[in-house]
Amino acid sequence: MDVDPLPWLRWVRRLQGISQAGLTWTENEFDRDRYEQVRDVAAEIVAGVAGLPAQAVADAFVLDAGHPTPKVDVRGAVLRADRQILLVREESDGLWTLPGGWADPGDAPSVTIAREVREESGYVVRAARLVAVHERDRRNPVPLPYAVYKLFFLCELLDDRPLSDPDHEIAELGWFDPLNPPPLSVGRVVADQLAMVARHHADPTLPTEFD
Repeated sequence: MDVDPLPWLRWVRRLQGISQAGLTWTENEFDRDRYEQVRDVAAEIVAGVAGLPAQAVADAFVLDAGHPTPKVDVRGAVLRADRQILLVREESDGLWTLPGGWADPGDAPSVTIAREVREESGYVVRAARLVAVHERDRRNPVPLPYAVYKLFFLCELLDDRPLSDPDHEIAELGWFDPLNPPPLSVGRVVADQLAMVARHHADPTLPTEFD
């Protein structure tokens, strides 16, 4: 399933990318001023269309320094022997998703996903196999002002009981049929992605999928 980002979002990302790269590499103060103006225009577009405070959007753009690159989101698929998959329900939208979140600088992806699963579910796991690398725009609706790569890992359950409660961002957790999931937080995971990890769990010989 490919999801085409909205035209205005593509324009914003291009403007922000031009601004961010220019501010990273230019040594000319006049050019720096122009690139900052381009960044401000991108922020005003997001604020106007999405109804967000322009200054808050501009501040978020300022924090994303250096050469523009996609952010990285990691998701852990934990399946039991009965092929039920672990999902968590987010407090923010009341919908279900695979445990996971943004990768942290300095951590290996396998370390990040094991920590995210432990924090969001209480279960101790280890990353067993990288299933897929997806460009978020191609598959997940709910637009974001920045590009994202999504890494999906199959995770091995090291203890069949959670060792702690979920963190404050998670309302509850449960085990579900991956082909018949509860209402999903589709900005984080879609039904096709759950079906994908279920296929890889059933057949370990399948190669890693990527966009």
